[in-house]
Amino acid sequence: MTDRSIAIRNVYVMLAYAFRGMHSDGTDRIAAERFDHLQDLLAEILVRGVGKQVKRGLHRDYLERSDALATVRGRIDITRTIATRSMTKGRLACEFDEYEPDTPHNQALKSVIVLLLRRGEIASQRKDALRRLLPYMDAVTLVSPSSVRWNTLHYHRANADYRLLLGVCELVVKGLLPTHDSGAAKLTSWVSDDAMSSLYERFLRQYFRVHHPELSPAASGIAWDYDQENSLGAEQLPAMRTDVTLRDGHRKLIIDAKYYSQSMQTGAWGKTSIHSANLYQLLAYVKNADVAGDGEVSGMLLYARTDAVEQPDLDIVLQGNRIIARTLNLNQPWKLLRTQLEYIAAW
Repeated sequence: MTDRSIAIRNVYVMLAYAFRGMHSDGTDRIAAERFDHLQDLLAEILVRGVGKQVKRGLHRDYLERSDALATVRGRIDITRTIATRSMTKGRLACEFDEYEPDTPHNQALKSVIVLLLRRGEIASQRKDALRRLLPYMDAVTLVSPSSVRWNTLHYHRANADYRLLLGVCELVVKGLLPTHDSGAAKLTSWVSDDAMSSLYERFLRQYFRVHHPELSPAASGIAWDYDQENSLGAEQLPAMRTDVTLRDGHRKLIIDAKYYSQSMQTGAWGKTSIHSANLYQLLAYVKNADVAGDGEVSGMLLYARTDAVEQPDLDIVLQGNRIIARTLNLNQPWKLLRTQLEYIAAW
């Protein structure tokens, strides 16, 4: 397996873009610090972010509660009152809403803080800082990190700052681990490419949304360009959705982000080439998006660069459409990484 290395500072930038935290207080200070281990970075984001939430007050929400009370509160649960014989004790089973901080968002935060304290390889001063946060979360239930359903956590104006914090928590739980290399981190073999690929895609999409809104960056759906009069079972065609689509007038660039352990495939005779499935998928996107057939739609396979000798470097015209395969080096200084992204936007 060929590993990717990612500059730790760039992991933070990817997180900040992907979870819309670029304008959060303290982001510049975190980006300016040096971290020798990835878990130190993730712990520092939580220390500062949760500390900020504690000062302003942890986010609260109305949560459904039920209890046997001496006075009526909320709605009386007649069935449960009778079943538990609460009325004979001078009490009524009531269901009511309580405005409190024991929300799923705060439960996830607390569970990951405890996880880092128990198993994290982080500096002692950061462990102390995390411990100092826990007393402020006494009213929050401690749950198992593996039980958190990350895709059900919703965000709005009142808890928008939790988006980055819980994005960090999700990555901690999924197993991002540090290496012993100063300034770089590698994914261990048991971390799925799918987990990191999701962050990579979100980072790219949000980067272009922030810096190039004029290109209308989006994960766009593409309809199959088939003959409707002579077709059967068209509903069985799979959905096509791009990772990123950039638009400039009538022109489109479809970007398919790939975060693989190996960015090239090797044939029976040792010949390296672009992954067949990746190329076929991109070509299907481009040809079906180019309904006019005027070549105004181009496609790009954008791989996270590995340490392999041969890297994707393709730029050809296939049946009138430009098809490109490139790598993005995530282990270079952010300034150079951004230069690469701006070069893509210029296309």
